[in-house]
Amino acid sequence: MTVNPNDIDPARFLEDHLAQASPDLLREMLTTFINALMSAEADAVCGAGYREVTPERTNRRNGYRPRRFDTRAGSLQIDIPKLREGSYFPDWLLERRRRAERALTSVVATCYLKGVSTRRMDSLVQTLGITGLSKSQVSVMAKELDEHVEDFRTRPLTDGPYTFLAADALTMKVREGGRVVPVHAYLATGVNNDGHREILGLQTGSSESGAGWLTFFRDLVARGLTGVKLVTSDAHAGLVEAIAATLPGAAWQRCRTHYSANLMEVVPKASWPWVKTLLQSVFDQPDKDEVRAQFDRVLEALWDKLPAAAQHLEGAREEILAFTPFPKKIWRQIWSNNPAERLNKEIRRRTNVVGIFPNRDSLIRLIGAVLAEQHDEWSEGRRYMNLDALAAARNIGIEPDLDTDPKGVNGTDPAALAA
Repeated sequence: MTVNPNDIDPARFLEDHLAQASPDLLREMLTTFINALMSAEADAVCGAGYREVTPERTNRRNGYRPRRFDTRAGSLQIDIPKLREGSYFPDWLLERRRRAERALTSVVATCYLKGVSTRRMDSLVQTLGITGLSKSQVSVMAKELDEHVEDFRTRPLTDGPYTFLAADALTMKVREGGRVVPVHAYLATGVNNDGHREILGLQTGSSESGAGWLTFFRDLVARGLTGVKLVTSDAHAGLVEAIAATLPGAAWQRCRTHYSANLMEVVPKASWPWVKTLLQSVFDQPDKDEVRAQFDRVLEALWDKLPAAAQHLEGAREEILAFTPFPKKIWRQIWSNNPAERLNKEIRRRTNVVGIFPNRDSLIRLIGAVLAEQHDEWSEGRRYMNLDALAAARNIGIEPDLDTDPKGVNGTDPAALAA
């Protein structure tokens, strides 16, 4: 059978063959294409082709500046042309970067232009080729990114109810008033009506406090946060009180991973393996009744040998067992902050490159860009939580056990907050 050339779709043909190509081939093709395009642009700036003798020439090449460029096909080693007079930098290449990569470059460039010089920063400047960026270029890039991040941070939360929410706070270093000070970044993620995860909020504060968390949650509610049944987090200062004040009906799940570490602080090191095994046995039970029964058995075992640990565990009963009323198939997704920790690692991977931020705006720019990218990936990826389990969870009313929790949900007294 003869194939009519007119029946072949060139774009589809190329796409099919590229899809079957090895990652090494894709990276090689991209590298060749990018280098050729930059070479052509450099020739245009010089007014003549490479090694071409012509009266129209206004500049000359002066070698190359090697640079690693991260793409979805992997890391590429590209060669940016250098000029004898002035500098050349491919602005279009910068524009094609993912937001987080561009935000990182803008933050490092800001440090460079402000004259911040450390061994790590000097290395970054060379690696990123930032010496070729002017102050106006960095300003334009930062302005565009800041507008995008601000739109993302303040967008209406319209895909609720957000049945499950995870909250965390990260500490960064920022230069303010001639000093390096700690700045806390408040973060929240949630599971929306369609079972996908969302980045819900990002704010910064000079200290992690109840007032900071209260402001953070009030902003989320003002933007449309509704239907929260459970908030999972570490024992951050003032967070539980802020939940009670802004999210009536929501319970607090203390992250079991963080709690285990806290419990070990009152346990002799020699007993750590035994106590960790006992605590793990609580979460291995098949249903909520067995979970609570095993919790009581663990307490009984600890009272005889480690009364301090038993007292610590008894005081945290409702905090670490708040997950039990919900369907068992989603327990692993709500009884710890481990899913949020993976997000934190991605943030740290970028922020650790900078170390000390030149100002608070640059911190928000970089973290916000990372969060916006993650948000997009989650929305396009597979569903995070089963819809049937999510629907069942919405119908569960969190009623405090007044025998063990006389002040209300997780021991929080809403009346005290209003006082």
